[in-house]
This record gives sequence, structure tokens and C-alpha cells, in this order.
Amino acid sequence: VQLQASGGGLVQAGGSLRLSCVPSVRTASNHGMGWFRQAPGKEREFVGAVRWRDGITSFADSVKGRVTISRDTAKNTVYLQMNSLKPEDTAVYYCALTYYSDTYYYVDQKKYAYWGQGTQVTVSS
Repeated sequence: VQLQASGGGLVQAGGSLRLSCVPSVRTASNHGMGWFRQAPGKEREFVGAVRWRDGITSFADSVKGRVTISRDTAKNTVYLQMNSLKPEDTAVYYCALTYYSDTYYYVDQKKYAYWGQGTQVTVSS
């Protein structure tokens, strides 16, 4: 399974970006799709995730209110919409697929079976 993430780029603080992720296999109802990020010199951290079956989402506290996740089941694509971006949002963003349907597990990187290659997001001040 391959995950193709795209949409990263350079944006000014306060701006917005939408990242996309397309799995190479049809996403099943019991799957979850997560977004993580890794800033230079820091560990990879959870951003948010969506349960494919019903669109239920969960987010890290650091991005709540600024980030939404949606999925287009027809296009088999998950989106990460980021608004009011801050310089500290600068990171490589990864999408990942989990077979867990319980959103409790979505924050745990170990619960994800497949990862995309990452897309760079740079927020200038």
C-alpha cells in the first residue's frame, strides 16, 4: 500500500494550506487516516485523524480550531485543511493509514500500518 501526500509549500503566517493524501488501495470503512508532522530536530507528532466509516475526527490540542480533516469517499482521498498557520507549524507532514476503527488509537503512531512519503510545509513569519 502506498500513500501519496501532496499540497505542501511555502505560506506566510496566517495563511492556509490544504494537504491531500491518496492511498493506492480503496480505503475500507474500518480504516482510519491520520496526519502526523515532524519538525526539524523534533519527534514526529500527531496532528489529526479521521475514521473513514463516518468521518469522525480527532485532533491534537496544538491544532484544534485551526485544522480540519475531511475525506472524499468517491475520490478515496483525505484532506488536511490548515488555517491560521504559524511558523511553528513548519514541518514535514505525513499521512498514514490504520486498520483501527477505534479513534482512541489514532494518536498512536504504532497503530498505523502504512505511511506516505511526507510533504513539506513551511510557514514564514
